[in-house]
Amino acid sequence: MGGSKLLDTPDNLIQVCAAWNFYMESDAEMASTARGWNHKLPVWESLELPVFDRSEFRWYFLSPDGTRVESHWKDQAF
Repeated sequence: MGGSKLLDTPDNLIQVCAAWNFYMESDAEMASTARGWNHKLPVWESLELPVFDRSEFRWYFLSPDGTRVESHWKDQAF
């Protein structure tokens, strides 16, 4: 619900399961975790931040063409 279709670009979207989406949107602690992993960004945030892939335990930069490039961020909090 809500948001802007103008922001629906490959470098601004990640696919998540329904359960994670529910927790990100309904639980303050989970929303904080999602923000730490860059799964949940305010509209003014840069799209140049990497996102954390929980299944691979790696950080990736998302590209406008829909690909991803592994990041080697070591300082990002979990």
